[in-house]
Amino acid sequence: MISLENELKNNAYPGRGIVIGRTPDGKYAVTAYFIMGRSENSRNRVFVEDGEGIRTQAFDPSKLSDPSLIIYAPVRVLGNKTIVTNGDQTDTIYEMMDRQQTFEQALRTREFEPDAPNYTPRISGIMHVENGSYNYAMSILKSNHGDPASCQRYTFAYSSPAAGEGHFIHTYMCDGDPLPSFEGEPKLVEISSDMDEFTDMLWQSLNEDNKVSLFVRYIDIETGEYKSKIVNKNQK
Repeated sequence: MISLENELKNNAYPGRGIVIGRTPDGKYAVTAYFIMGRSENSRNRVFVEDGEGIRTQAFDPSKLSDPSLIIYAPVRVLGNKTIVTNGDQTDTIYEMMDRQQTFEQALRTREFEPDAPNYTPRISGIMHVENGSYNYAMSILKSNHGDPASCQRYTFAYSSPAAGEGHFIHTYMCDGDPLPSFEGEPKLVEISSDMDEFTDMLWQSLNEDNKVSLFVRYIDIETGEYKSKIVNKNQK
């Protein structure tokens, strides 16, 4: 298990990241999603609530130059399933699972982002919480080491996740030009029992220049009730 705090503090640009896990007391299913940006267009965003989920929104609409890859719903809820992704594949997963398709079947219809030369990976997570049971899966769709001719799809499934443990997946290994895609399995990290403490740790650990927004949700595994926090660098 690695320190999520150190992992973030030592990486100026992990890009967009998803954390999913379980609190040490076993009571809560936890997810966090953050976005970062290097361009004015990417940094000009905030998270806003949208039903049971969230969406990205331009902080200053007059400065929005291209909404195609930055305006989307990162979090949507379908019954007992919470979907978390870094793009509009949230909608693909929601719509296809609503038609009884699986998480993997939905993502087989998608690829990495068409933002040459980075070909940003699409990272996704799904949490199933129902009547005291909990499991989750994570996915990454990425180019073949920068070659867009081949899409590599990986899914990691975690049944009966252990208390106090979580997994962290992000889009980029580090800053660079082009940006190198994430490699390997999602990283095993520690989850805090206190949502405010966990949120503060994540936000303070992200690079000050590049961080944009953070979302954290704790879901009661017995009842399905949840509480959430949003932190935006751009504040009205």
